[in-house]
Amino acid sequence: MNTLAYWYYRLHNAAVPRLQHLDGLAPLALRLFLVPVFWMAGTQKIAGMQQTIEWFGNPDWGLGLPFPTLLAYLAAYTEAIGALLLLLGLATRWIAIPLMVTMLVAIFAVHWDYGWAAIADSSSQEIAVRLGTAKDLLREHGNYAWLTEKGNLVVLNNGIEFAVTYFVMLLSLLFTGGGRYVSVDYYLSRLYPGRS
Repeated sequence: MNTLAYWYYRLHNAAVPRLQHLDGLAPLALRLFLVPVFWMAGTQKIAGMQQTIEWFGNPDWGLGLPFPTLLAYLAAYTEAIGALLLLLGLATRWIAIPLMVTMLVAIFAVHWDYGWAAIADSSSQEIAVRLGTAKDLLREHGNYAWLTEKGNLVVLNNGIEFAVTYFVMLLSLLFTGGGRYVSVDYYLSRLYPGRS
């Protein structure tokens, strides 16, 4: 057993330090994944701000949040500006915090009642029947080929899965920052080393 541990740690100690030069790639990948998510969410809210405000405030068919106008503007501009900052890797740790707050609001105000899965399990008999019925109706009365040429039809469950995933990705960026060599934050810290 000691021989196995010796060789494991010898290999580990030889390989891992070489990876440190590439450790900026993981935060870069997280940032680039999150940019279109938040850009689309934010710009869609901004483009339809009145509907966003109504959705945030209406307790019957919306979220029933207090101060819907303020919260709608905060959410929309946090997401849109946050996407730009993530793209640049500028103020990455700072913007991660309000974006995490928007994800917490989404988790608890929008998705919580629907459980974990974002997309319903199509192997479930009930879901399979509904999806099959929808496909049959569309084949008979619609242009099914056009509807499915960009992807398959699914039943959206609207659970917390995606929002939690984005929250965890942002949490990682809060601790790692924008990434070595691939973010404006990195070069600012090199330019002003005593202030970082």
